[in-house]
Amino acid sequence: MNRMFFAAVTAFFLNGTICLASGSETICVPPVSGDATGALRAAIDRARLFKGKPVLIRLEQGDYHLYRESGSAVVYYVSNTASEEENPDPTKHIGLWLKDLKNVTIDGGGARLVTHGEMTTFVVDGCENIVLRNFSLTAADPSVPEMTVLDVGDNYLTARVHPDSQYKIEDGKFRWEGHGWSFAGGIAQNFNPQTNVTNRCDSPMDRLVRAIELDSGIVRFNYSRRPNAYAGEVFQMRDAIRDEVCGFIHRSKNVCLEDLNIHFLGNFGIVGQYSENLTYNRIKCEPEWGHGRTCAGFADFVQMSGCKGKLKITNSRFEGAHDDPINIHGTHLQITEYVSPNQIKVRFMHGQSFGFEAFFKGDQIELVDANTLLCLQKATVKQAEALDRYEILLTLDTEVSPGLSDKWVVVENVSWTPEVEITHNYFSRTPTRGILVTTRKKVVIANNVFYRTPMSAILIADDARSWYESGPVRDVTIRENIFIECGAPVIAVAPENDRYEGAVHQNIRILNNRFVLNSDQAISVRSTDGLTVSGNYFVADHPIDTANLIRTKNCNAFSFSGNRINP
Repeated sequence: MNRMFFAAVTAFFLNGTICLASGSETICVPPVSGDATGALRAAIDRARLFKGKPVLIRLEQGDYHLYRESGSAVVYYVSNTASEEENPDPTKHIGLWLKDLKNVTIDGGGARLVTHGEMTTFVVDGCENIVLRNFSLTAADPSVPEMTVLDVGDNYLTARVHPDSQYKIEDGKFRWEGHGWSFAGGIAQNFNPQTNVTNRCDSPMDRLVRAIELDSGIVRFNYSRRPNAYAGEVFQMRDAIRDEVCGFIHRSKNVCLEDLNIHFLGNFGIVGQYSENLTYNRIKCEPEWGHGRTCAGFADFVQMSGCKGKLKITNSRFEGAHDDPINIHGTHLQITEYVSPNQIKVRFMHGQSFGFEAFFKGDQIELVDANTLLCLQKATVKQAEALDRYEILLTLDTEVSPGLSDKWVVVENVSWTPEVEITHNYFSRTPTRGILVTTRKKVVIANNVFYRTPMSAILIADDARSWYESGPVRDVTIRENIFIECGAPVIAVAPENDRYEGAVHQNIRILNNRFVLNSDQAISVRSTDGLTVSGNYFVADHPIDTANLIRTKNCNAFSFSGNRINP
């Protein structure tokens, strides 16, 4: 045993044990009383000493408590989170920080990780061949507090606050509080336990005149008029600032998350950003069993921005988000200046996405008309230089075509677009959609169940004037899914082009799905060439108006066959 390794064993002894095994190394981290953040950090540091040799970090059944103030404080700019005005300091407070590691597995052995304060549970940055498996994540103070309405009167409602949701009342003013955070007001959703549906709604903190604690956890909220509420509904509230994320996979390759129970995704979901080959298998994003909560996420569950390789999301449950459970996209940056014949200056346009590297030497890009969403020119990046957090100077391998300066042009990095497989999953209790996906590589969405999503179960968009989420799809199969009473249209192909000069999307197949409808509109597709709708079954408890069932606009090579309608 060399001196470095002996020192590592000695330094680690207080927090755990290193168990030597043939062919690989195992670092055992038993539960510790109090704050476990340091013990887990020490285990990750020990794994780094093996310099890429396979290492297993093994936890045990028990609770491991992670505290914001003990986490690794690192600045990360994360797509789709918060604007600079909303969150001037993008520092993340990280419980498990895996940085520049290879061949490391963290096996929780059934452990339960509990966060305290707003924090980022894990980051995988610059890593390769990483597995996180067999543990649960939850929060001691979830930043989406909940309360259940007990009764409603002409100018009041009475509610029981969930035991995990702490609050303070001073001079009749009500505030939610957690470990180092607090807010009043905020954004609200209501959950209907009879229908298992959540919707966005007016906050019960709006127009509040006075709050009175009647008993521990029982609060009377007084208003100047009758509140829009009913006995039995559950209100979920949040402050809307996405200053942390649940997990962040950044500039990494071959990362697998499997057999995880994620009961609360704080402030944002799991974000994959400019990473390659990500697998999510048997992930349960849903409230913790027996705890009585109805919400599991502050916003999206899974957000993939600018990834490539194969993205697989399989055998998982997504229940209780405050936004889309899955969103897969790239980023359009707008050309703001033609600096020289082969140099362009591009800018992040949406306030909640900025600051990260979006282009690398050798990347293939497309210059896209923002109004038509059609490619105007292709090029290769020779050099990418960040000028500040918003603007990047791109040097191209070719001159920009004459006349582009007269158009509204954005740029998509087409090298960072993934192949996608989303199969055997369950989606429910979200106020928005189930899946958003825009990628030009092969997409398969199959054998999933979508239950009462208030908006479309699946949305294929592409835009360069709102969220700036790219890009076109070229090969999509949606087959053998069950859509139960989802919002209309159940499947929406809706690129945000405001001028049609040709198809934005191509080759979309909707095959052998079952649609249980609560309206007449099942499928709406626009600006798409090569659409096949075949072998689907449409059923409703009312006569279906077939004229509204499938709508198309500016679509060519459309095939509709073998579908059945009842009644």
